[in-house]
Amino acid sequence: MRRTQIKEPRPVRVMKGGMAILVVLGLTMISAFAAQAGEATGGEDANPGDDAPFTVEERTTPSQDGETWTLSLVMDQDALDNGTTFAITSQICLNNGVCDPPVNQDVTVSDDGSTYTTDLTPPADHSYVNWRVKATYSDDSSENFPQNDWYKTWSTCYYADGSYGGVHADGDGCSVPGSGESEGFLPSIGVVLTVTALTGAALVGTARRR
Repeated sequence: MRRTQIKEPRPVRVMKGGMAILVVLGLTMISAFAAQAGEATGGEDANPGDDAPFTVEERTTPSQDGETWTLSLVMDQDALDNGTTFAITSQICLNNGVCDPPVNQDVTVSDDGSTYTTDLTPPADHSYVNWRVKATYSDDSSENFPQNDWYKTWSTCYYADGSYGGVHADGDGCSVPGSGESEGFLPSIGVVLTVTALTGAALVGTARRR
């Protein structure tokens, strides 16, 4: 008895092909994120380098659950003279590996337009604060600092490489004081961070203003 081969309808074959492409793209994106996360070393902040058109005047480090985290940036004179403006984006990542969506921060700009200041309050059990700057130039072109990545401030208790670290790490978990109890280890928010101190752990970007 002759068997009749039933051909699969073309739309089904097309759908399967599309699903395969989506799966491949998804796996590629997951691998890229994992590789990027693997580059970070627990407890080592990632700070701006010489390529950024600003310096950090103030930054709270390490960040602490429930305590105000403040960032203040001073624009380089050339950027200020050219009418550059900044936008600051933050992202909170938790010890369970989940990161909140990026947030466009509200900023306070000094009267002369040179200093941008923002703050946030990290939630309980956060691992680190990510932040980056978008510079918009007078010709409406823009550039992110850092490129395709984040600057990073680690918390007082973070989970990395299979264990907890930081001044509030307590064995297999965290013992973070209540709000207002910093135990004196946190540097004052008003402490000025010099360029030399910042460039030690800098993420150096190769792309310049387009």
